Amino acid sequence: MKAKNSLFILALSGLLTGQLHAQEKAITNTGESPFAIQNAVNMGDVSWTKGFWAERTSVCYERMVPHLWDVYTSAEISHAYRNFEIAAGLAEGEHKGPSFHDGDFYKTLEAVCALYAQTKDERLLQMIDEVTPVIAKSQREDGYIYTKATIDQRNSGENIEFQDRLSFEAYNIGHLMTAGCIHYRVTGNRNLLKIAIKAADYLYGFYKKSNPTLARNAICPSHYMGTIELYRTTKDPKYLELAQHLIDIKGEIEDGTDDNQDRIPFRQQNKAMGHAVRASYLYAGVTDLVTEIQDTTLSNRLFAIWDDVVKHKMYITGGLGSLYDGTSPDGTSYNPTDVQKIHQAFGRDYQLPNLTAHNETCANIGNMLWNWRMAAFTGDAKYIDVLELALYNSVLSGISLDGDKFLYTNPLSYSSNLPFQQRWSKKRVPYISLSNCCPPNVVRTIAEVSSYAYSVSDDAVWVNLFGGNVLDTEYKGQKIKITQESNYPWDGDASFVMEELPTNYALKVRIPGWAEGAEITKNNEKIAFQTENGYAVLSSGLKKGDRITLHLPMNVTFMEANPLVEEARNQVAVMRGPVVYCLEKADVPENADVFDLKINASSSFEPVVESVLGQPIVFLQGNAYTDNTEKWNALYRKVSADEQEAVSVRLVPYFAWGNRTFGDMAVWLPRK
Repeated sequence: MKAKNSLFILALSGLLTGQLHAQEKAITNTGESPFAIQNAVNMGDVSWTKGFWAERTSVCYERMVPHLWDVYTSAEISHAYRNFEIAAGLAEGEHKGPSFHDGDFYKTLEAVCALYAQTKDERLLQMIDEVTPVIAKSQREDGYIYTKATIDQRNSGENIEFQDRLSFEAYNIGHLMTAGCIHYRVTGNRNLLKIAIKAADYLYGFYKKSNPTLARNAICPSHYMGTIELYRTTKDPKYLELAQHLIDIKGEIEDGTDDNQDRIPFRQQNKAMGHAVRASYLYAGVTDLVTEIQDTTLSNRLFAIWDDVVKHKMYITGGLGSLYDGTSPDGTSYNPTDVQKIHQAFGRDYQLPNLTAHNETCANIGNMLWNWRMAAFTGDAKYIDVLELALYNSVLSGISLDGDKFLYTNPLSYSSNLPFQQRWSKKRVPYISLSNCCPPNVVRTIAEVSSYAYSVSDDAVWVNLFGGNVLDTEYKGQKIKITQESNYPWDGDASFVMEELPTNYALKVRIPGWAEGAEITKNNEKIAFQTENGYAVLSSGLKKGDRITLHLPMNVTFMEANPLVEEARNQVAVMRGPVVYCLEKADVPENADVFDLKINASSSFEPVVESVLGQPIVFLQGNAYTDNTEKWNALYRKVSADEQEAVSVRLVPYFAWGNRTFGDMAVWLPRK
């Protein structure tokens, strides 16, 4: 796994022999859902060739996954795999680490599978083959699998399964189901899938017998998505029945809370509430369900909640969950007059602090997962716009450019003068000891970005994301191959060569919502086009060898927030394409304070390329302005009458902040 970049590129191209072998096509096309407009392509059918995502995937292969594997198989660091060995009776000891480490390990397996789908590197499969028998041995005969409960029951003799409201049993099993399905699809091997099926059958029996209160003891509901994935893979209708049941009983309890999205039944909800990871996973799971069954009550809830999120509760970076800790004045279902604590949560509308923003990386990934499913369900590019916004900003910010250090929270501002210690480090670390759920989540996401690049339908190929890649797939027996060339997001041009395309197929190319003045050429001649739901529809006689080129002007854009967002009032943020920029201490003069600087929204900022930790990054060079350099020693002071002075600064992409000298940072800057 310590391969050089050239090895990775060869692996992606399928040119390396000896350690690689030809992969079968995915066993099941997960996108063949009856109520989906767009259908997913098989994992591994898109390979990055050059540019931003080829570079990120290369780092994933060389650094991210090897680092994660070391963390999760080390008894001295995470103890995650050792917990499986103890539960399997292969080692002695007590459970150590968070109770959701089982799920973290399954996410790591998923990342390994995704890389294998692209590289065909047998060493990746060997890693999974080594641990799968131990996972199987840790599973009870009835299918129950949760290392903490198994070990604790053995040591204490107490039956504690699903007794704790904060239990992560179902969360862990959900990630097991997803990993098992993906492993089976890309390898044809059923070993991990068998464990997942056995666990899902246990859940099916448990939820059929349990009351709603006991059934709600399952936070961060990855199992909603997992049961649908298992249904799509096995076609066993009981898993679809289970998913419906899980959603129907949500809210049918006496002490439901906003924190867990069950104060009122889901079918009555119109607002995003509570813990942002739990919420986004819930919304993604419900969207999965409505692509399989027609249920307008559920889909209308999703549309209403999505509008609430993007209009009132989402950060400009696509981040979700503004509050470390807050209160829900709406109380509980048992006592509406209660004021109940919520955490890692959505606040009220427009409640979007910067220095104390929570924005857990897992919540931002949940935003991606939800919007990907909404795009498939509706065929509307606005959901891919949000997916892309989160991906390039609040998801990538959760991992260092060199791939082995991570953030749990993603604030929009950091000050070394803040006089109190926040709960989570704002400096990326190799292992987040209190809760390391985000690192495997962001790594599996990066390993799977290629699967978001395209969708297919009966009459079209849909281009969702841009970057140098090759799409080589089959859909309903028809061969499709397209080569894309692009240096996006640093450049707004993307060219598509039709290598193989079914007769009368259209190419639907997403025109991002931020893009103004997009142009398209066919074989170097400018053509007119119409858009449908944010996609340019090119349907007139595409044939083999045709080159379609999209040009998106990559202008620097100054953004402002709704004035009800108090902490961003009279401030501006800077974007170029989908990338949000910030001002960092490393890019201002030594005697300047980031928080004394103002931005003129009519100023000119020019792109400048520089390498950071081996990755090419586009900075924006320009001027900021300051009129008072005195240090603050009071809560308030008089406004300075000094003439404002220009200060040369560079803005860095938000996702790349903190990768050089760690220091103060701000996305929102006072407007001059």
